[in-house]
Amino acid sequence: MKVKISDQGPVFSKIVAGCMNWGEWGVNLTVDQAQKLIMDCLDSDVTTFDHADIYGHYTTETLFGNAIKKKNALREKIQLVTKCGIKLVTPNRSDNVITSYNTSKEYIINSVEQSLINLQTSYIDLLLIHRPSPLMNPEEIAEAIIKLKKDGKVLHFGVSNFTRTQFEMMNAFIPLVTNQIEASVLQLDPFLDGTLDQCITEKIKPMAYSVLAGGKLFSKNPDDRGVRINKVVSRLAEKYNTTSDQILISWILKHPSGILPIIGSTKSNRIQSAVKALRIEVSDEEWFMIWEASTGKQVP
Repeated sequence: MKVKISDQGPVFSKIVAGCMNWGEWGVNLTVDQAQKLIMDCLDSDVTTFDHADIYGHYTTETLFGNAIKKKNALREKIQLVTKCGIKLVTPNRSDNVITSYNTSKEYIINSVEQSLINLQTSYIDLLLIHRPSPLMNPEEIAEAIIKLKKDGKVLHFGVSNFTRTQFEMMNAFIPLVTNQIEASVLQLDPFLDGTLDQCITEKIKPMAYSVLAGGKLFSKNPDDRGVRINKVVSRLAEKYNTTSDQILISWILKHPSGILPIIGSTKSNRIQSAVKALRIEVSDEEWFMIWEASTGKQVP
């Protein structure tokens, strides 16, 4: 299933493959394994891949780039998202003294140039500012994006982890097509703080990471909140003859903002399972059953 994420935005697969754990920060796939995982994603109609320059201490983009290089014409079948703006302390960036943010025009342009080399592509479908910096100058950021778009190196622009007011500020200088946020049954803030309301108002579809709460609900010893949620989700999974993770993803998908879940698993069967969640639609009452289990109280 494909969706246009805004009036002026790109067309993405409804389920997005998150690449953070593909390299050194996760299972450390070989190039051949990464290529197979990409092909498995495409077989499941998952064509959008989410990156950031810092993943794997600035190495995971290169892993992915080497994987698609080995397969002719693969680039035209996929959409690449990447992020910039965070400076990590790592041997791969020995000049970085402390972890900090940099959203200057020069830094953004240089970051994109490096990502293009790493990913072995001539363009990025969607570039995101990874996190809002207290020092960010929206006019300067807009200048960088305008140049990158003019040069054909970035097709669309959005933000990640921005508050409602930060989004408004940036959007006043250059149109944004998405806000990538954390959202799950354990992270309810976006449902309450106006973030998702804003996406509806601006007619953009948010992207969401950690939609399965980073696996916390599937730990051997969940806390009381996890126990409550698992009890309800298990009951619904039995009713719909499906799995708990599919119920949790369908819960995210039900929101009218049209959230695009980012699935960070490196296992093809988990990605295939997420795609199957597109066929499930819990009722409004069932959605609130899960909400109530998460909050521990009835809605007022």
